[in-house]
Amino acid sequence: MRETEIHLGEPPVVAGVGVGVHGVAGRTDVFRLPELWQLHLYQYEAELTVDGSVHTIRPGRVSLVPPGTTVRYRYRGRSEHLYAHLRIAPTGTLRTVPVVQDAGPELPALTDLLLHAVAAAPSEPERTRAEIWTTLWRVAHLTPPAAADPGPHPAVITAIAHIEAHLAAPLSVPDVAQAAGVSHNHLTRLFRTETGSTVVGYIRRRRLERAHHLLRATTLSIPAVAASVGIPDLQAFNKACRRELGASPRALRGVAP
Repeated sequence: MRETEIHLGEPPVVAGVGVGVHGVAGRTDVFRLPELWQLHLYQYEAELTVDGSVHTIRPGRVSLVPPGTTVRYRYRGRSEHLYAHLRIAPTGTLRTVPVVQDAGPELPALTDLLLHAVAAAPSEPERTRAEIWTTLWRVAHLTPPAAADPGPHPAVITAIAHIEAHLAAPLSVPDVAQAAGVSHNHLTRLFRTETGSTVVGYIRRRRLERAHHLLRATTLSIPAVAASVGIPDLQAFNKACRRELGASPRALRGVAP
């Protein structure tokens, strides 16, 4: 097994977390966890076989093994690793993750997260669960997506991040293009290809989606909501809500979530 698929839609249930010590009683372990995922962060060199696939273990590597999978470790001596045994609900998008991969520059962060999870387990199990969930998200993003599915163009990712961070401010396509490091025309073409929308259309939609949320979920005044989504002119805000959301801001506020 070279890859596995995992859901990260909600925090896992942590059945066990700690520092595992192996290679003392013998140089080989063969076992499986019928109902639990295994997350390991290694500090030693060894050989790991997962359902017939052989992996080289070395310091700074991380493994994620699904339930019911037979693993075989061949140690070179006393071996310590940080581990967590988890129940993961099938909720959220399914993500493909290598069974074994290098933590790379994420190693210090992953180490700190797991050490905090271990320390919190006796008295703050909720924190342990949160630390492990964060660890899983980081592990799931250690390896870039396969070349066959490269994801959005980096300029589009940067443009969207800039838009989301500046919805309350005036936004123009040239400004967004400059933040993304491409020309106005190039960003327009990329945006249409990647999102099916224009830059202006995306900004308008996200402003009204945020306004809809704030109107329904908060007690912010309507002028404050309008200003927070970059449409401070109340007449223009009213027209935009009617056009895009089908009702006035006051009427939207009265709709139950």
